[in-house]
Amino acid sequence: MNDVAVGPLDLSARVDEALAVQARAFGLSEEESRVRRHIVLRHLATPGAGALGATTPEGRLVGFVYGVPCDRTQWWSSVVEPYLMRGGEDSWLDDSFTITELHVLPEYQGRGVGRALITTLTDRVPQSRSLLSAIDTDSPARALYRSLGYRDLARRVRFPSATRLYAVMGASLPLLRPTGAGGAVDTPDGHRP
Repeated sequence: MNDVAVGPLDLSARVDEALAVQARAFGLSEEESRVRRHIVLRHLATPGAGALGATTPEGRLVGFVYGVPCDRTQWWSSVVEPYLMRGGEDSWLDDSFTITELHVLPEYQGRGVGRALITTLTDRVPQSRSLLSAIDTDSPARALYRSLGYRDLARRVRFPSATRLYAVMGASLPLLRPTGAGGAVDTPDGHRP
């Protein structure tokens, strides 16, 4: 990750670059990117929204993350709430920060960029927990989230117009950090969970 810096991102100004990263990382069509542009800009108007980017020394955006404080009146929350209620996990919708999108270009994946983006963003929020949704399959993204302390709260979640099923995952903040050998993890203050 030495050739990539994680820092503040004016996502409103660089939304098209970010969506190009998302399109490559997630396989979006041009039409899906156009629709998501308006959604991203609307999310960024939410009080407490935050975004970070991963850039090369030349300023090329190679990854980004953004999120918003969870609010039960938001569309995402209204879709996942019934699934969370079935498992008695709906309290996660309170005092949580939702990771809305996290994407890294394929050639930069597996180098710690996604980990740096999500941990840096969640370290800056006042909420005590974090939520996200991910495609409900074993994947490098799900493995990353689990290594950070996220656990499945609901599975087989169907979002309107999505063709794939999702899992909703939650983690207490601060997120876990690797300590090195043996796969143990520590919180940022050095204590093991």
